[in-house]
Amino acid sequence: MKNSFFKKFISALCVTTLTVGMLTGCGSSGSASSSGGKVLIAYTDTEDTFRGALADGITEQAKELGVDIDMQQTGDSVADQIKLIEKASEDGYSGVICCAADAATAHQIELAAGDMPVVFINAQPEEDQLKSNKYIYVGSPEEDAGRYEGEYVYNKLGKPSEMNLIILKGEKGHSATIARTAAAKNYIKDQGCKVNVTFSDFANWTPEGAYQMMDMAKKVGAKYDAVICNNDSMAVGVINWMKDNGVDPKQVPVCGVDATAEGCQSILDGQMQFTCQQNAAGQAKAALEAVKTLASGKRLDSVKGATGDGKYVWVPFNKVEASNVKDFM
Repeated sequence: MKNSFFKKFISALCVTTLTVGMLTGCGSSGSASSSGGKVLIAYTDTEDTFRGALADGITEQAKELGVDIDMQQTGDSVADQIKLIEKASEDGYSGVICCAADAATAHQIELAAGDMPVVFINAQPEEDQLKSNKYIYVGSPEEDAGRYEGEYVYNKLGKPSEMNLIILKGEKGHSATIARTAAAKNYIKDQGCKVNVTFSDFANWTPEGAYQMMDMAKKVGAKYDAVICNNDSMAVGVINWMKDNGVDPKQVPVCGVDATAEGCQSILDGQMQFTCQQNAAGQAKAALEAVKTLASGKRLDSVKGATGDGKYVWVPFNKVEASNVKDFM
């Protein structure tokens, strides 16, 4: 959940400047200037619980690293985000952490950044838009989350030869939406099980959207043995719908992703059955460590979770169900 600090400063697209004293006088890949070695954090928010936790995590990790934060609201305009990054480059900032308003604009963001390294978070650009030790992505491997959901459902239903499935998706075009959805279906299919997706639509990460989609699924007569959601907020929305419509969630597995406080509580209460922890604090720390490393002219190798090609830093997902949910609350 978002704290009062986050509510105050972030609504749609926020830009944060971090003063990183240790970056003063750094190397050529993002050297500091009279600006004091600032790092620009361009952050987009759609009121999704995980994005809120990630922003809070950056705030908290920045404090631990001795980083000062100054946030500015700019709305959700891609053009405004790019202008801010251009201005940061002109002012001698040392690097950018960017939750892009649209991951497809990664190349434009990189051009705007000039000599500054760019660390993308949450919205993953295509690999060909990343550059080793210069333009990188920090996050969790989305395919793993979808695969874990598919694995849980397949085993929970007794490894059937066929199943009916509802899949509720997040934001259209978002990298997590695409990867999680495909991986869940592919895992089940790879077990030799015929998957009938009887209803699937975008619920935009929200419980309200999921509730509406379940109403729609009911209207079209969609049959289902399980419901897989791209995040916990939507899974909670499905649970709410089930309780209002006489469906026992103990009999129909509902899965989510993120292991939010609400999602974990639902599992503890015997409602939602499975989620994956996406470690917001871990991603926040990795992003800050990555941008500081690159801004100082060093390679990404020293950052935990960095890949050999210098394009990614991965923070793993963790499986969460009734047997271990208390460990993640």
